[in-house]
Amino acid sequence: MALYDRGVIDLRLVREHPDVVRASQRARGADESRVDALLAADEARRAAVKRADDLRAEQKAASQAVKRATPEERPAVLERARALAAQVKEAEEAQRAADAALREAHLAIANVVHDGVPPGGEDDAVTLRTVGEVPTYDFEVRDHLQLGEALGAIDTERGAKVSGARFYFLTGPGALLEFALAQLAISRAVAAGFTPVVAPALVKPEAMEGTGFLGEHDEEVYKVERDDLYLVGTSEVALAGMRMNEVLDLSAGPLRYAGWSSCFRREAGSYGKDTRGIIRVHWFDKVEMFSFCRPEEAAAEHLRLLAWEEEFLQALELPYRVVDIAAGDLGTSAARKYDIEAWFPSQGTYRELTSTSDCTTFQARRLAVRYRDEDGKPQTAATLNGTLCAIARTIACLLEVHQRADGSVHVPAALRPWLGGHEVLTPGMTLAAPVPA
Repeated sequence: MALYDRGVIDLRLVREHPDVVRASQRARGADESRVDALLAADEARRAAVKRADDLRAEQKAASQAVKRATPEERPAVLERARALAAQVKEAEEAQRAADAALREAHLAIANVVHDGVPPGGEDDAVTLRTVGEVPTYDFEVRDHLQLGEALGAIDTERGAKVSGARFYFLTGPGALLEFALAQLAISRAVAAGFTPVVAPALVKPEAMEGTGFLGEHDEEVYKVERDDLYLVGTSEVALAGMRMNEVLDLSAGPLRYAGWSSCFRREAGSYGKDTRGIIRVHWFDKVEMFSFCRPEEAAAEHLRLLAWEEEFLQALELPYRVVDIAAGDLGTSAARKYDIEAWFPSQGTYRELTSTSDCTTFQARRLAVRYRDEDGKPQTAATLNGTLCAIARTIACLLEVHQRADGSVHVPAALRPWLGGHEVLTPGMTLAAPVPA
């Protein structure tokens, strides 16, 4: 019968170094007793497997004994065979229950955090560097919604009328900014060696669970009950699931994908936070970087993803800082995460614009994504993800940072090819521009 094989963190690590996993749970502010529950479930399952195997062996021997039995011995031998068959059935049911219990205990433990990840929670991230000068203005700063409404770029009132709170329309120059940012992000990703992907926004439960977005995070996720599908909060889910149950060829280095999709988040527990404008919304579009690589390459790949994110924000002429996220604020699947926070003048602070996570082998174990090593043996791959451009929030930051006293907005040079060459967005502007030959 099928055995439990849907690992999350490596069971060998838990068996041989349980204190490492307990320390990771403590660093996250999670329940370290779950490690002991997993060890107990693992032991119970192994005992159940042994009992079922032993009984099947006895049953096989009894079946052979029936063939050899004399007429006088046959009734007793048949009775023994029937009793063993019932015991085997019972043992196999017990093994299935033990498999389920082990799977539940296994899924309850988050990825093991890397050494050096800052301890603490949301307020304990460590700033690694600050890049760019925080702008100063000799006029009263407007927020992105004031600017967007004056430009005819953002309409949250009609968004709420059509879809409810935290929805919006991007109109006129706002819509063009969306397409310009998407084009810039994808073109830069392709130049860096990423395969562009337009990813589905609806996925099956195994893809959502495999990437770590169910369980403790399921309140943040939209589910289409009738079809048993989930709306993704990031194309990371679809990109990881795209290669599940496959053996990858990583002989030439990491496989990199740049996925575009719409993203949906319920924002459960965030009521009252950033309700104005388009910073924290239920729907937005995003370009996401995703890498499959060998585990020993993951740390270097993580820094590469971070560098590509920084280069993108520099092209947009946005001041930012890079922060190392504390263990208690990591997502379930991340062993380490770096956020890039850009400056929002209306709030007088840095706010998250992109993030990149090293998920080590956590997601790939769940999704059965493997590669062959030098000896041709299948090994579990590592996965990493990084936001290249979360478009709505990036538009908000662009409008605020590049605003001018007259309500116009400077257009960074990198975006101009996709905005008809316009250097400035102005209220009432004509959008028409020559179509490139």
